[in-house]
Order: sequence, then structure tokens, then C-alpha cells
Amino acid sequence: MLKSKYTPEEIEVRIWGFVVVMITVILLGIVFALLYSVTFVTQPIKSMAPIDQAYTKMLNDIVLLIVGGIGGIVGKRAVGAVTAAINPTPTPTPSPAAPAPSMPVSAPPSGALPVWINPPLDETWTPPPPPTTPPEHLEPDHVREEIAAARREAGQ
Repeated sequence: MLKSKYTPEEIEVRIWGFVVVMITVILLGIVFALLYSVTFVTQPIKSMAPIDQAYTKMLNDIVLLIVGGIGGIVGKRAVGAVTAAINPTPTPTPSPAAPAPSMPVSAPPSGALPVWINPPLDETWTPPPPPTTPPEHLEPDHVREEIAAARREAGQ
């Protein structure tokens, strides 16, 4: 038995469907992993563990990217179908009474980009002087010595 060959439209629809299904499966897997990791893994009482925060942020970005991709793929297909349904392409009929133009009519260029002019820079700005006070994150020497002694005691 010979298999019938697919038309280009059928191939496009099958590839489009496969891509949408695969991206949806990936999205559902990420959502399941995110919900499981946040729901069933023990977290600190008043906050989320830093690694879980980074993981959640990363998954959030991935989910937004995938949802946007699915929306773009489905939206492109849906807009094309709706446009074809609303505005069917008319079939051109040749009219023998209209003479062919001898020179093409030149239209003004469309879609030209606007001219961009950079804003003027403030050339008079100077940075402030460096700070004269000691940094706040450094403790006095006696506090450092106490911390070092406590570390030595804990190590023995």
C-alpha cells in the first residue's frame, strides 16, 4: 500500500501542532516542578531559602518566555485564520477597457525610520570627592580581636 503524501499546508499544521504540544509539556513540567519544590520542600519559617528564591526567579523567567512563545505561535496562526475568514482574497479579473500604465507610479517610501538625535550631554558634571570617614562595615580592633579569640576557642 502506498502512503498518500501530505500537502505543504498539512505538513505545516502538523509541525505547528507538535511544537505547541512540546512547549506546553515543557511549561507544565516546569510548573509542576516549581509547585512541588515550593509546596513540599521544607522552607525557613518567615522566608524562602536563598537558593529557592533564585530557582523560583529563574523558573518564573522561563515560564514567562514559554507562555509568550506559545502565545506568539498560537496568536500568529489564529490571526491568519481570522484574517482569511474576514477578508477573503478577491480573484482578479482582467478588464480589457483599462489601458496598462506606461510608467509605474512612484509612491513615497513607507515605513521610513524617524531621524534620531541624541540628547545633549551635561559636560559640566564632576564626581563628588571620595569619603573621608572610615568604612562602616569594619569593626574596631578590639571587636576583631574578640571575634578572632572566639573562633580560636570554637576550633579547639
